[in-house]
Amino acid sequence: MKEHIWRRVLDISEYVLENRATVRDAAKTFGISKSTVHKDVTERLPRLNPALASKVKKILDANKAERHIRGGEATRRKYTQRALGM
Repeated sequence: MKEHIWRRVLDISEYVLENRATVRDAAKTFGISKSTVHKDVTERLPRLNPALASKVKKILDANKAERHIRGGEATRRKYTQRALGM
């Protein structure tokens, strides 16, 4: 693996841990696709640092379990703003 790739993998992992960030947040912050973030943390990170991969996986699993709640909140805000004429 090229040095810039493993550095990105570790940077993304640290970002996710520090901010409890979603894949979408990390992709936007690092200017890469969600697919790349996912591949970095699920395939490349375990080869580089298994302990860190385990911590990141727990956060991403929690985010995945909560995503239906976040989606519902976004929809509620959208329609509340429409009702208020915003």
